[in-house]
Amino acid sequence: MYPPAEVWWRPIDRLERSWVIIAFVWALVLTAMMPLWFVVGKQNVPVTTYRTTPERFRETVEAFAAEHQVGERAGIPVVAPPPGGDAYVYAQRFSFYPILQLEKGEEYRIHVSSLDVQHGFSIQPVNLNFQIVPTYEYVITLTPTESGEFQVVCNEYCGLGHHVMTGTILVNE
Repeated sequence: MYPPAEVWWRPIDRLERSWVIIAFVWALVLTAMMPLWFVVGKQNVPVTTYRTTPERFRETVEAFAAEHQVGERAGIPVVAPPPGGDAYVYAQRFSFYPILQLEKGEEYRIHVSSLDVQHGFSIQPVNLNFQIVPTYEYVITLTPTESGEFQVVCNEYCGLGHHVMTGTILVNE
């Protein structure tokens, strides 16, 4: 048995050259799309973040909930922040606290943080996804365009009860 003849010094075939060029051009297009999508896309990550501690953020959220509470669901307060104002939510295994009640068409700044481990903050079914970690407070500017009840789910594995970690955002007309 003889090894195949070495042909590395021969020019590549026209068809192979075409595929190499197509792959290279496609890689350039995808590379250009990353910064372009950041500038043009409407699902950019929040750019406002603050350093915090879990204890300080918990106190802020609980004070906010006590001040703006309008009801309760399954022992969790429903809070209605003033339109155009700030709302605070924390994630902790395996829940989000509190439930937000927002007004359609009004802009809100939603401050979110985690008290224990990394969590996801995914608003469904509109598919807005954010990653939240302890010691950072993320500010999400949000203007609800539809009324209804929206689920907030954790999309980062956070432990054995991860599958039940949900929250709620209520949007009124």
